[in-house]
Amino acid sequence: MTEQFQMTRRTILGGAAFAGVLTPIIAASMARAEGGAVETNAAATAADIAKLERVKVELVKPPFVHAHTQKAEGGPKVYEFTMTIEEKKMILDDKGTEVHAMTFNGSVPGPLMVVHQNDYVELTLINPETNELQHNIDFHAATGALGGGALTVVNPGERTVLRFKATKAGVFVYHCAPPGMVPWHVTSGMNGAIMVLPREGLSDGHGKELTYDHIYYVGEQDFYVPRDAEGNFKKYASVGEAYDDTLAVMRTLTPSHIVFNGAVGALTGDNALKAKVGDRVLVVHSQANRDTRPHLIGGHGDYVWQTGKFHNPPDVDQETWFIPGGTAGAAYYTFQQPGIYAYVNHNLIEAFELGAAGHFAVTGDWNDDLMTSVTPPSGA
Repeated sequence: MTEQFQMTRRTILGGAAFAGVLTPIIAASMARAEGGAVETNAAATAADIAKLERVKVELVKPPFVHAHTQKAEGGPKVYEFTMTIEEKKMILDDKGTEVHAMTFNGSVPGPLMVVHQNDYVELTLINPETNELQHNIDFHAATGALGGGALTVVNPGERTVLRFKATKAGVFVYHCAPPGMVPWHVTSGMNGAIMVLPREGLSDGHGKELTYDHIYYVGEQDFYVPRDAEGNFKKYASVGEAYDDTLAVMRTLTPSHIVFNGAVGALTGDNALKAKVGDRVLVVHSQANRDTRPHLIGGHGDYVWQTGKFHNPPDVDQETWFIPGGTAGAAYYTFQQPGIYAYVNHNLIEAFELGAAGHFAVTGDWNDDLMTSVTPPSGA
């Protein structure tokens, strides 16, 4: 490891940064309210939550999403999730470019979690002793304590359990946010999303129910891989060894790769997302660090929640939509023609040169009324 990295790591794992930055936030978040603020009875709250049904969820690797109901069944529940942090080497492209990724459950992005509004999320976060670094998790869907980041700092060999109430409906980013190293962890792949559905399910904002046949999760990731003097991507023995050089590239704000689901081509070819003509598909798309502009070539966003919040009426009939950095969005589309649809970030440089592209492979019958070749190409 570099001397700078060793010093930073010692400071964090030794607790100085944690004490200086997070302890006041934790103290404030846990303290009893005074004066005119609302007080809560922790024992009564715990007793009420203990009466709720508990549901253990097995997370799955994106772009797929664990089984869930689109409408809530019964009252609020406690959904139990477990995620293990993995620091691992990943290959970004067919040139063999390496990155020492930091991941939730071994994938970039981390798994999509699904609950309903006013359910409770109970996450067991595990940092194995084989890891080098301290980690935590910040849920943009949560309220207080840095989104849970102030309560979930785990060193290698530790685990913690966080519970929060999902009070806002929508899709939200989660990411690692350790003291002093937030951008490095996020741009090393340590982010994902959670979807909090309205208890009554999705709607068009005007009383029409929207149900989906398939749901896919696309996590867009910017990587910053250092190059050597000849312009070749460098390789490192460990995440710590890469730290100084990676930080220097990050500070240029110029990614070496912008990819969907962890690698160039991760959602193309045999890995293309599948649908049939007539299928209603919900695509959740997150970008934890940079703005993005999803576009479905040959299709549209019938209903789009650009910032992912389901109590806002969706935009309709969109060609391209904008998702700000640090946000997850959702788009709903009914496929009407068979074929290959390219799903891209419509900054076309980022799509075609840096890797932010995937495919939908759609089967079914062609509709000439929607499109036909009247005169095939021929010589002049």
